Amino acid sequence: MSEFAATQIEGASVVFDDRVETAAVRFEGGRITTVDGPRDGARLVDGSGLLLAPALVDLHGDAFERQLMPRPGVTVPVEPALLETDRQLAANGVGTAYHALTLGWEPGLRSVAMGRAVIDGLKALEPRLTVENRVQLRWETFCFEAIDLIRDALAQPLAPAIGFNDHTSMAMLDPSVPLQERPFDHAPDYPVVDVESSAFAAKMETRAKRSHMSAADFVRLIRGIWDRRPEVPAAIATVAAEGRAVGVPMLSHDDSRIETRAYYRGLGARLSEFPMNRTVARAAREAGDIIVCGAPNAARGGSHMGSLAAADMIRDDLCDVLASDYFYPAMLLAVARLKADGVAPLSRLWALVSGNPARASGLDDRGSVAVGKRADLILIDWPDGSTPSVLTTWVAGRQAYRADPAG
Repeated sequence: MSEFAATQIEGASVVFDDRVETAAVRFEGGRITTVDGPRDGARLVDGSGLLLAPALVDLHGDAFERQLMPRPGVTVPVEPALLETDRQLAANGVGTAYHALTLGWEPGLRSVAMGRAVIDGLKALEPRLTVENRVQLRWETFCFEAIDLIRDALAQPLAPAIGFNDHTSMAMLDPSVPLQERPFDHAPDYPVVDVESSAFAAKMETRAKRSHMSAADFVRLIRGIWDRRPEVPAAIATVAAEGRAVGVPMLSHDDSRIETRAYYRGLGARLSEFPMNRTVARAAREAGDIIVCGAPNAARGGSHMGSLAAADMIRDDLCDVLASDYFYPAMLLAVARLKADGVAPLSRLWALVSGNPARASGLDDRGSVAVGKRADLILIDWPDGSTPSVLTTWVAGRQAYRADPAG
């Protein structure tokens, strides 16, 4: 269907910013033109018994990695992996996706070379993609080799986000210190693991497989990378300045200390992604930062890492955005569970997966059902007490996905 075709959806319960009520929604030319206005020649879509809502905006999703590497150490070509990812996004109601693309010093899946291949692949495939595919440059701060690629990506028409990650310091943390309470990454007395221990080698096994390396070779590699530590703050300052210059959203990842959050806030990163304890989350809230939590956490009823429970964060007004993280269906499933548990009204819950992430990304043209907004919409089959399922996804008025159930 052309994005310019006039369409009116009637009979559905519509999720507005502040309520849910039955309404007719018309769109044409990629924009919502009327709410409860005349059909005016538009094609009719019967939404009776269904829910109509703004399409999801995913600030951090890395499930695409499973298309690139469906088994540890087994990679597939980038183009079919990205096409499959795009279809999964549309089928799960995601209209705008920021792929959390790790730019790291590891060879293989999370390397700079793979990052460039994904960015180039998305650009080449753009006319064939069904939803808006962007990237979050999930930059490992010890990877200086990624800075040129970051600069190139910042010049692309679909502006990326920048996520500051330091999984190197996390990997090197002494195991006696809980990950959720680890010191500021640049602290001079940062507690370091015994890299000669068999336990450390075992811990690096998964990373080694992902990088097509033996555990012993990977341990030697990370030891050499750790020697770069004195140069990391200058590299972070450089990347942050590049991001500020073009006004892209910037995030810090897995904050464990107020000092960490303040450090990145001072560099212009106003989003705290997956804060690891309440002390940090409260400090972020008091400073007016945007707090991003994981939708799988909310859908499952808790964190797989033993970190904060997203539902409790939402109850306490310490979560603004839910991101798919490692499972695209999790955003809709999280809303369903939170609604069933009475955490908040549906309109408020929907803001966590659409309006709030849109605003946090500077994409003010989408994320709500209102005249003039981009027609990024999803029609959902959601029987009482059952799992919601996306029937149709529109992106800028174009039908990106449609399912016709057998029943």
